[in-house]
Amino acid sequence: MFRRSAHVRAAGLLTVAAGVVALSACASPAAPGNGGGADPEVDGSIPANTSIALDDSRHPALSRLDAALVAAVRAAAVDARAAGIELRVTSGWRGEGYQRRLFDEAVAVHGSVEEARRWVTTPEESAHVRGEAIDIGPTDAADWLVRNGADYGLCQAYANEMWHFELLTAPGGECPAPRADAAG
Repeated sequence: MFRRSAHVRAAGLLTVAAGVVALSACASPAAPGNGGGADPEVDGSIPANTSIALDDSRHPALSRLDAALVAAVRAAAVDARAAGIELRVTSGWRGEGYQRRLFDEAVAVHGSVEEARRWVTTPEESAHVRGEAIDIGPTDAADWLVRNGADYGLCQAYANEMWHFELLTAPGGECPAPRADAAG
């Protein structure tokens, strides 16, 4: 079923389902990590510098994502694997409290709300909280998905986050140009 996302509505493009901080080695060195007190069963957190497999459907980071997004990433993973690349999930669905902690950590690291918003959105704005975004690692996997994701409807949403993907086009369509960052 098709629906329109906020990004796509503005561009007038049809999406397959509307569709920060990556928590793996592919994350920006300046990006905040997973804050203390995280509980994956409640908030979908994945510990810093780790990832989960796409078949780990028990983990809330995957089980609470939009079904069309998960299906698209799993289809892409089959083809990536044939090319010798393994797609891993470094972040998926996030609870509001976890997203708030990430945002607060980003403000502390970057020194201002404005700079933090380039990397992390508030819970009210987050595609992760809505289950409409997934972060993929390691770097070679994110790079493969940047180059091939449109075949599955998956697009890099932000130019400064090569790991962050959302469903922003129909499979085989053309991805919109990534926004500069999460604030733009």
